Amino acid sequence: MAIEVFNRCEKKYLLSKEQYEELTERILRYMEPDAYNREQEFYQISNIYYDTCDDRLIRASIEKPVYKEKLRLRSYGTPQLSDKVFVEIKKKYEGIVNKRRTAMQLSEAYAYLNEHQYPQEQSYMNRQVFLEIDYMKQFYQLLPKLYLSYDRRAYFEKNDGDFRMTFDKNITTRRCDLQLEKGCYGEQLLPEDTYLMEIKITRAVPMWFVKILSELQIYPVSFSKYGTEYKKYIMKQNKQVTKGEQLCLNLFLRQPQMVPSM
Repeated sequence: MAIEVFNRCEKKYLLSKEQYEELTERILRYMEPDAYNREQEFYQISNIYYDTCDDRLIRASIEKPVYKEKLRLRSYGTPQLSDKVFVEIKKKYEGIVNKRRTAMQLSEAYAYLNEHQYPQEQSYMNRQVFLEIDYMKQFYQLLPKLYLSYDRRAYFEKNDGDFRMTFDKNITTRRCDLQLEKGCYGEQLLPEDTYLMEIKITRAVPMWFVKILSELQIYPVSFSKYGTEYKKYIMKQNKQVTKGEQLCLNLFLRQPQMVPSM
């Protein structure tokens, strides 16, 4: 059964093609590819992010609060309506990421998330997680707002498995056709040959990895795929408003966006 509850720390890094190639060569001594990467260099992850009509969750997230949360629909590859996908809540509190998810057929997920039709309970559904998702969905009155996909290469530490590393490229977004079965097309979020690396761990980072990062001059960054897309989206919207409207919008975006505790 796929893991449905995660608790871990995450750090992100932006890499050039040269850094990516050198790093992936050096880590082979310590790490092995994810099962999805045994027969292919990259596999695709596709998401639909849900938010309020006024983008309340992502606006709050950009303010870097102590607590933040997101809801998304995730698939591996481009699914058909009969394929299983994951409905996920991702929460972050004081740097610790908690991800909870449950499986549904894509058609069931659309009916549940978009039309408020509850799926028939199945053995592959996590009932507790489903109740948490249901509460969040109703509390915020969530709507589909963004398609976001990327190609991923993932590694696990050989001896432990606690230390995980992923590399994402071709991060693609769109705000139309918000259906996973439509496939990957849209705007590129990062320049070509730029890779987003994430490390995911529940304990300390291995010293061998720290040494490699130092030698390759790779440093952590604060980066959110959804947050970066939203900022680019707002900048485009700003170009379409009057000078007075833009001033009001800038003042609004600088205000802290408060999200009630659950």
